[in-house]
Amino acid sequence: MEGGGGGGGGRSPGPRPALALRGALMAAGGGSRLLAARYREPRDDSLFVYDCVHAEKKTLGNKGQDGKAGDKGSDDILAFAFSPSGEYFALTDDSKRLILFRTKPSWECVSVRSVSRRCTSLIITAAEDKILVADKSGDAYSYSITEPQADGKLELGHLSLLLDVALSPDDRYIITADRDEKIRVSLAKAPHSIVSYCLGHTEFVSKILVIPNYPDLMLSASGDSTLRLWEYKSGEEVYCCHLSTICGPETTKTDQKYPVSRITYCCQGAYVAILCDCIPTVYVFQLDAIAQQLVYRQQISLKHKGWDIAFEETGDLWILQEDKEAPLQLYRPCDGQWKAVTDDKGLQKMSKYLQDNWTVFEGFVGAESYYSSLYKVSFDNMAAFLQRKEERLQQKKKRQDLQHGSNGQTKKMKTEESSL
Repeated sequence: MEGGGGGGGGRSPGPRPALALRGALMAAGGGSRLLAARYREPRDDSLFVYDCVHAEKKTLGNKGQDGKAGDKGSDDILAFAFSPSGEYFALTDDSKRLILFRTKPSWECVSVRSVSRRCTSLIITAAEDKILVADKSGDAYSYSITEPQADGKLELGHLSLLLDVALSPDDRYIITADRDEKIRVSLAKAPHSIVSYCLGHTEFVSKILVIPNYPDLMLSASGDSTLRLWEYKSGEEVYCCHLSTICGPETTKTDQKYPVSRITYCCQGAYVAILCDCIPTVYVFQLDAIAQQLVYRQQISLKHKGWDIAFEETGDLWILQEDKEAPLQLYRPCDGQWKAVTDDKGLQKMSKYLQDNWTVFEGFVGAESYYSSLYKVSFDNMAAFLQRKEERLQQKKKRQDLQHGSNGQTKKMKTEESSL
């Protein structure tokens, strides 16, 4: 992903397969292709396929909104999300386009707009009137849904790459997380007005999620291998879970990191599931909102690395993984434990759709860590410092010797001239 602060220099998060659920709708993206269907409606076998390769080429003279010439990217999808009702769906791609869809009564593309930088995350407001987009330069823009052709409006900016953006359920607060360990809470109506900072992480903040049915609480995850619970309006951390203490066989690696690539939440039972980058395991917790803590419940081991996870409203847990034979896994809660289900018609239908389009997913199989380049570089630089210091002293001495030699030659010349 990204390195360095100061305007988000370095590499931004790259594309990878992802999954989203809303009501009866499921969307999966891989490469440049979006697949969407009503997976819980057995009589509806229609599959909506949208390939960004064929999307309208927005140029702004091939420039971003900042007016600078933009490099041509791939058409791979970088981020997407449903609106709360599922009526709208938005995605951004590597060619710096924001594409808005209406899903009802059937899927249709509403607009294609340019964004100024490659995006890392997006979310649609509860009012479903705006899309908030976070980008690699550290800025967050809003784009109107009611005016689907309108340009974006700059809402706020960080000095570092933004990795995630969230909203409070009432749309009053915008929460942004960056590469430099910070979580900022801003007023949506006046984003320059900072309500609080949630500080405590010691590495990049990869994911944030405001708890829908406990709207004063927020979860965050980081490259420091912690999952934290906050009263975000005051910036107070109320609970911290060190993932290394609850993870299984992986702890045999003393330097194992657990950067969380996805947090998903189910209101029914207040369950939290997390997926860590490049680790074939899903960890399930239960939120105790009264005690303000997370209770570890289960570890789901996978045969293949997971790309994404998502809860249904019923508590069913979907896993998108890098396996053509079983690209989707479904786990259903039973007596407080999630158990694998194979005879679900929705699972069979969506698995077939993904298998038929596997060519857009297979390039991501076995990909290296999504977050490895975001970690701070730590090394003992004393030897290098002393070497540079010695080189500077030698250069200084050499300059002084040259200067003294030049001065001596000048004095000698003057003495000889005066004696003539």
